[in-house]
Amino acid sequence: MSLNHIRPWRNIYRRKSRQVMVGDVPVGGDAPISVQTMTNTDTTDVKATVAQVQACAEAGADIVRVSAPDAESTTALKQIVRESPVPIVADIHFHYKRAIEAAEAGAACLRINPGNIGSEDRVREVVRAAKDHGCSIRIGVNAGSLEKHLLDKYAEPCPDAMVESGLDHIKLLQDNDFHDFKISAKASDVFLAAAAYQALAEATDAPIHLGITEAGSLNAGTVKSAIGLGNLLWMGIGDTIRVSLSADPVEEVRVGYEILKSLGLRHRGVNIISCPSCARQGFDVIKTVEVLEQRLEHIKTPMSLSIIGCVVNGPGEALMTDVGFTGGGAGAGMVYLAGKQSHKLSNDQMIDHIVEQVEAKAAELDAAPRPADAAE
Repeated sequence: MSLNHIRPWRNIYRRKSRQVMVGDVPVGGDAPISVQTMTNTDTTDVKATVAQVQACAEAGADIVRVSAPDAESTTALKQIVRESPVPIVADIHFHYKRAIEAAEAGAACLRINPGNIGSEDRVREVVRAAKDHGCSIRIGVNAGSLEKHLLDKYAEPCPDAMVESGLDHIKLLQDNDFHDFKISAKASDVFLAAAAYQALAEATDAPIHLGITEAGSLNAGTVKSAIGLGNLLWMGIGDTIRVSLSADPVEEVRVGYEILKSLGLRHRGVNIISCPSCARQGFDVIKTVEVLEQRLEHIKTPMSLSIIGCVVNGPGEALMTDVGFTGGGAGAGMVYLAGKQSHKLSNDQMIDHIVEQVEAKAAELDAAPRPADAAE
């Protein structure tokens, strides 16, 4: 249950935006902030691509993007869409025919830059295909691929150039009476992306897709994305997010959820609160948490677990979690259930027992009616 009603300093007031649909997933308005990722398989390898989409969906992805660079890829897209458990966004660059083919193949959304699709006639054809097949569109502005006239005008990628590009693209769609679009303004530089998104949020009511593009490796990219996306989300900006990592797309989904969970914007799976460990620890905290993360991956129910090495902070943290374990002495610790001391347990039995307690609590929570704000 949300504690925002008694902790007003935890409230995030989200920017008001229009809502569009990506397949059956609402984006914007009062919909939960959705988590996206993108496949990195060869799209023409349908089996591998579908397997990756399914793995991402199992990890919690609401939407998955698939690159469609050629006619062979858009042909494969039809089967991928048919077998996907989540809506598929077709990633299109330059060739307007790929966008039309992707719409015909059943893509739920087309990711395009109207400015690099070609003439207004070609944009009009893409819009017609999107309308005919129920596709939404994401306008994808990127600091690394701004139009030449904007680079000439501003001399370099900057927030003003990115916002002008986005608004120009919006006008192209609106001039064709198309309004089912969302927009992004990505950059690999956190300051540039954040400034562009803030200005864009003031200039349009379109749903905003957040991302720090080409953020880097799993570790470095997670930090950069947490800083960039976290600050924007904290300001109430963002309706859907994609964490861009040089890593397995499943990791992008996990990091995305951790960012949202840390701000109380989405709740999915077990939130493990653990100490960094020190000489006071009564058991190997780091190894225990590593094993528990793996053993509890299958839990989708929102709940909390504290794993603290000693009694300095352990009891206090356990008071605020569904299940807790605090290290003690003589090879044993204390198990807490629903914030209260329950029973002592030897360290060598801890992992199996904690998994059992978490699974039992998840089953209990799943069986009970849940308030709307406790949903994912």
